[in-house]
Amino acid sequence: MNVQNLTLAIDGMTCATCVARVERVLKADPDVASATVNLVTNRAEVTLSGDAPTARLIARVAKAGYGAHLVKPDEKDGNAAEAARLWRDTWIALVLTLPVFLVEMGGHLYPPFHMWVHMTFGTQVLGLAELVLTAAVLAGPGFRFFQKGLPALVQGAPDMNSLVALGAGAAFLYSVLVVLVPWVIPEASRQMYFEAAAVIVTLILLGRALEARAKGRAGAAIARLVALAPKTARVVMGDTVREVPIADLRVGMAVQIRPGERIPADGVVVSGGSSVDEAMLTGEPMPKEKTSGDAVTGGTVNGTGALVIEVRAVGSASVLARIVALVESAQGGKLPVQAMVDRITLWFVPAVMAAAAATVVLWLLSGPGPAQALVAGVSVLIIACPCAMGLATPVSILVGTGRGAELGILFRKGEALQRLASVQRVAFDKTGTLTEGKPTLVAMHPADDGLLALAASVEAGSEHPLAAAVLRAAELKRLPVAAASGFAAMPGLGAKAQVGGATVTVGSARAFAAVPEGLLAVASAAQGKGQGVLWVGRGPRAEALLIVADPVKAAAGAAVQRLTALGVEALMVTGDARATAEAIAGPLGIARIEAEVLPEGKAAVVAALGPGTVFVGDGINDAPALASADVGIAMGTGSDVAIEAGDVVLMSGDPLGVPRAIALSRAVMRNIGQNLAWAFGYNAALIPVAAGALVPFGGPQLSPMLAAAAMGASSVFVVVNALRLRRFKG
Repeated sequence: MNVQNLTLAIDGMTCATCVARVERVLKADPDVASATVNLVTNRAEVTLSGDAPTARLIARVAKAGYGAHLVKPDEKDGNAAEAARLWRDTWIALVLTLPVFLVEMGGHLYPPFHMWVHMTFGTQVLGLAELVLTAAVLAGPGFRFFQKGLPALVQGAPDMNSLVALGAGAAFLYSVLVVLVPWVIPEASRQMYFEAAAVIVTLILLGRALEARAKGRAGAAIARLVALAPKTARVVMGDTVREVPIADLRVGMAVQIRPGERIPADGVVVSGGSSVDEAMLTGEPMPKEKTSGDAVTGGTVNGTGALVIEVRAVGSASVLARIVALVESAQGGKLPVQAMVDRITLWFVPAVMAAAAATVVLWLLSGPGPAQALVAGVSVLIIACPCAMGLATPVSILVGTGRGAELGILFRKGEALQRLASVQRVAFDKTGTLTEGKPTLVAMHPADDGLLALAASVEAGSEHPLAAAVLRAAELKRLPVAAASGFAAMPGLGAKAQVGGATVTVGSARAFAAVPEGLLAVASAAQGKGQGVLWVGRGPRAEALLIVADPVKAAAGAAVQRLTALGVEALMVTGDARATAEAIAGPLGIARIEAEVLPEGKAAVVAALGPGTVFVGDGINDAPALASADVGIAMGTGSDVAIEAGDVVLMSGDPLGVPRAIALSRAVMRNIGQNLAWAFGYNAALIPVAAGALVPFGGPQLSPMLAAAAMGASSVFVVVNALRLRRFKG
């Protein structure tokens, strides 16, 4: 089966009903396996199981009343352009509406003004002027509501535009009858509602403009990430340096980076040294020292030193591009909670229209007259707000995942946000997750640089993990590593070689005929802490003890404490011996340990822990466990296989990112809950008030103008509430 994914930009969506309709028409195509539409990003993520041409999908969307086109790789978010159009139309509508509003409402505030206007211009002239101005509002800035709403109504799939078109249109047509053919309306009901029709359109346009502006701010994290990439780079070509556009960079090129500049591409330092600020990508506040051989990431900021790097990745293969793609993918996804909202919005607008019709009938039967019935019906149509329901979930996901990216937390799958909020336990791998994953020489008894240099000369021929620690220690001390001859590995014992005319042995105590009695207790204590020991000596007698350890990450203990504070149990799953695991876990506060677990057994252990389990790992052998856990959290400093298997990636490899990700997930889900409570509560409370349910008891009834203001404010409230997630610290 030929499976492919594509992203469509959708134009003209305004509410949750629009989202449901576009999804429905896309899923109706026989070659579409799945389709997810996002109201905030105005994008549709489509998975094809066949060879459906893009043009056919675009035509389906167009038939439903919306524009669509295939998103280009460098295409910018259309929210800014849409906001500009909305603000322009809002100002036009405001200029046209203001005279109508002042004439009709000014008299209520200052009766002499009402008398003066009517005596000066006459009621008929005023009515005609209001008709012309209101018609200009509806046919100009407000035409979008009729252009989209009426066809949707005819197709039997009304949306928010349909509600506005019906409400404003009914108020306008009723007023036209009062002005042009007043005799068809009972004298007691000859009231004009031009100002209601015009103000409704103006206020809803204002609400949508504010909403579009806020949605643009919600996606600011992506924009900031994209802006990290510089526009040009200085390529070293022999003895010259030439500035070229980033698009012209190729793998293998040498690029010169001056102090304070952004690094233009992923690469490896070939000369120079500097500290590099990686905070925007990893969330780490402290710069990292970079010297020859160290990897650097495009978009990070060089410090005070000069560097020359060899380019290793450009374009979509770069770390920055992959981060942006991951965040966009997570932002375009839907959480399971959204399924409930989608089911409700399918019938919400038709239910509102039915309620408006019932309201009109009841008011007509109760006797106040057609004018009162019209006001009540229009108020019901206008105050209903499926927009708030449609925005409640995606805008929180958008802001939350964007903030996560700024903190170095990448949600590869949007649904991981919801699952992570209810986690009960976190199972950590040990090496490279809680520890640095790089064995280090922590002590030598007695300290003897000469013996250390001899040991490094022997270990230069060894592939044992502890050998690398000895070599690094000699390199840090700048000790000469002599050439060794006659290297021989002794399985289970160590290795030996000829160095400077002497036979130098490095290994376990069993490799020597004798070891210093005074160091045996030191070796035993080190092994009890999970540390490795190596003896080194010339000839049959050991002369010194080397203690090697994989240091625990500085933030590991704090991470466990934070998890406990969040009510989450921390445990360790490792292939190491129990004594080694306990030596690491004990000081960190981890009581539960699954030790001596084979690589293929980690997934089974995670599965046995039950629902609500998160696994955190970094190695290739962790991939099955990462995939089988409810949520797999991969260290971004680990293997690519682990990163691909994880649902969440911690760019910096900092264990504190685990409780931070859980706290962010809970904050996002709380925010979604608040938004949904507001959206549903708003409609449940105010639709009956707009219908006049409180009038028989002496209560108020909302006018169409107030209903329009409340509706606009409802959507803005949801977006502004979600924007609070931008301040999340974790």
